[in-house]
Amino acid sequence: MASAPSSATARERDEQVASRSAYRAVIERLSKASVDKHWEPYRDIPWDDPEFAVDPADPRWELPEVDKLGGHPWYRSRPPEVRAAIGLWRVATAMKVGLQFENLLKRGLLNYAYRLPNGSPEFRYVYHETIEEGHHGMMFQEFVNRTGLPIRGMPGPLSLVAQVAPWIPLISTELFFVFVLGGEDPIDHVQRKVLKDERAHHPLEETIMRIHIAEEARHISFARHYLRNRVPRMPAYRRLLLGIISPVILGVMARIMLAPPGPMIRRFRIPARVVAEIYLRNPAAKQEIRDSVGRTRELCAEIGLINPVTRRIWRAMGI
Repeated sequence: MASAPSSATARERDEQVASRSAYRAVIERLSKASVDKHWEPYRDIPWDDPEFAVDPADPRWELPEVDKLGGHPWYRSRPPEVRAAIGLWRVATAMKVGLQFENLLKRGLLNYAYRLPNGSPEFRYVYHETIEEGHHGMMFQEFVNRTGLPIRGMPGPLSLVAQVAPWIPLISTELFFVFVLGGEDPIDHVQRKVLKDERAHHPLEETIMRIHIAEEARHISFARHYLRNRVPRMPAYRRLLLGIISPVILGVMARIMLAPPGPMIRRFRIPARVVAEIYLRNPAAKQEIRDSVGRTRELCAEIGLINPVTRRIWRAMGI
């Protein structure tokens, strides 16, 4: 069994890719890294190890401080087994939403790769990423299955609307990779914070997170370098349109990835006032949403997507 990374893996470095040769070198490096360092869920995770068994009452499932509910008096007043059950539901929902997002992402990547010309370095990398995202989906679903919980993931109406996402590359590949970052950056941000909080984590959850962070670092890097290379070359009117749409996509995606699941609220009868205090009126929760898209916001500023007009949209979206 290949061991998971022992610490929160460093992010891939950003490089200047103004020239085609520099950009190609980055893509080839990422492709090589996918061969040299990757994991397979049914080979590298000891699912049947007794230490990896999922016990809903295990106190290690209790919510971390990064989730604002974890520090609220209502949550702290619940019995330990209820606190653990709420935390497990939260983790399982995050994984279900993650695999649903990655399902959309894989289909979009394949639509993008379908039209790539012979000799394109992106083709090989996109297939590496698609395979890795397939592995992530399998390990996320396996985790959900082992909880035995009736986890649904995205709300039905949102899931239906999301089916347009795989077709975005046929309209604008640049917009598609903004969408990619909108889903990947918030989860990466939260998982890194969780692993750095010095709490005792369940070994199955920790192993999955470390594998996910390590491989997502390449996926995020590819999207960032693609945008860094392509957006400055876009006609001004298309760049303006992308600048207008990007904060809307990022604001919506961050909230989807970080919002408390409705079924969890109903199952554990979390009072509406508690939800409002924690997630709607809490400045710290609003700051968490802003922080979760911080790196993408900096990238958008760097490549010319933030100007006096679009900055107002970023503010309106709370990011």
